[in-house]
Order: sequence, then C-alpha cells, then structure tokens
Amino acid sequence: MPMSDIQNLFIRLRGYMFSILALFAIGWGVTPYKTIFLSLIMGAAFSFYMLWTMVRSQQKLAKALKEGKKLRSLGTFTRFAIALLAVIIAVEYPDLFDPIVVLLGLMTVYIVIVIDYLIQILRNK
Repeated sequence: MPMSDIQNLFIRLRGYMFSILALFAIGWGVTPYKTIFLSLIMGAAFSFYMLWTMVRSQQKLAKALKEGKKLRSLGTFTRFAIALLAVIIAVEYPDLFDPIVVLLGLMTVYIVIVIDYLIQILRNK
C-alpha cells in the first residue's frame, strides 16, 4: 500500500524536528544559556507531540470520510491542553524554564511546516 501524502509530510517534518531538537540539545550543552535552550527543548518536544496528534487526527478524518462516517473531533482541544501543560510546567519551574521561550518552542512545528512548504515549492519549480 503506498504511503499517503500526509505520511510523507510527517516523515519529512519528523526529521526536521529531530534535527532541531538535537541543535537545541547541543546549545543547552555547550552554551551558558541553559534556561533558554531547555525551554526551547521542552516547547519543541511538546510541539512535536502536537504534530503527531494532528497527523493522527487527519488520518482518522480520512478513514471516517472513506467509510462515510462522521468524526467527532479533530483534536483541537487536545493540542490546546498540551500547550497549556507546557506553559504550566514552565511557570511552575521558573528556575529551569522561561515561559516565553517555551511558547516560542511550541511554535517550532509551525515554523518547520512553513519552511518545508517553501522548500517543496522551490523543488517543484
């Protein structure tokens, strides 16, 4: 069975996210900005989990449409709850995490999606 476009996209984005997480980990290990990089790591990790839930929701939607069923939810509440949990952890441990930087880390997957889209446009030209 051939892989769907969303699976191919997820595989590409997963590779980008692992690379970014590795860069953040290197930054945490070799720079004096431990709080910033640890916050970016946590935000990006939660962001990656949100990407995974989005892909899973899209696959459920495609299956429901194929079978003629209705889908109850696309998981928006779950993604909001994940983001809220990351911010709560950051606020609870201010000596380890910076809440603003955690929010920037949470946006990592969306930045990666835009960059991937631009790369695909340039490749297709």
